[in-house]
Amino acid sequence: MIFDNIESIENLKIEDRLKFLGDKTKAPYSKKIFRSNMMLNPLKLKHLNRIDNLPADMITLNLEDAIAPSRKKEALYNIALFLSHLKESKSFIIVRTNPLNEGGREEIEFLNKFGFDAVRVAKVKERKEILEIDKLLSSEKEIHISLETKEAFHALATFGGIKRFTTANIGILDLLTSLGLPQSLVKHNNPTIHYILSKFLVDAHTAGLNPISFMFQEYNNVEAFREWCTFEKKMGFTTKACMGPIQVKIANEVFLVDNKAFLRAKHIKTVFEASAKKNENGFMDEQYGFIDEPIYRDALLVLENF
Repeated sequence: MIFDNIESIENLKIEDRLKFLGDKTKAPYSKKIFRSNMMLNPLKLKHLNRIDNLPADMITLNLEDAIAPSRKKEALYNIALFLSHLKESKSFIIVRTNPLNEGGREEIEFLNKFGFDAVRVAKVKERKEILEIDKLLSSEKEIHISLETKEAFHALATFGGIKRFTTANIGILDLLTSLGLPQSLVKHNNPTIHYILSKFLVDAHTAGLNPISFMFQEYNNVEAFREWCTFEKKMGFTTKACMGPIQVKIANEVFLVDNKAFLRAKHIKTVFEASAKKNENGFMDEQYGFIDEPIYRDALLVLENF
């Protein structure tokens, strides 16, 4: 926990919360594995107070659609207060801002001096918005976006080439609305959803981004959530948006690279590199059959994500 007692904070007026800012700056997150991305409401102080010790690989502090306009300043000040007292965290910390022209610019500028790992801007439409974020945001932080518009869905593959732009999160419900499609399409067996997820996945990788799959709203339907995670892992996703600890636990289990795959990749790396030194880049292996450079590169990818 960040504070031993948050009752005194709860009783503070919104404007007074900035009087109690700390001087802590969390060190950048160094791990490479991102299986779960849990959304938190910064109006819930007891949730904010635990961001130093949660099981999610990523934590997103949400300033956008779950926060009523009349309470956005309160949410922003809460984030600033808790981040300023955060010494360390087991999770990669993200702040999800409003769209640039709906307060996002001001939120980024205000938050720049605080310690977190990435900003995630909602409802981006064009690459030029990401270039603007790159200018606004302090240099040590990553840029993430929420892909929720038909414009961004169409153009995502062209969004690459911005060094610290690393991640795209698909907001499936908003995207369907933007496309003029009903949200009732979100089913395992719906070919339109298969196409949307496949296009998002491939275009994100084309742009050099990690694609994070959508948040499943039926929090208590753990069987359906696990089915989605399993389905998306087969597609090639490695990270899932989560609503709370139950979903985080499932996502962490499903998207973990299993030990068998790790040992296979490690073996392929070892034998290929030994063979390459003899100028032989294609050969038969007793354990895994024919190995060549594409199989070696795939093994490196597995090891990178372990």
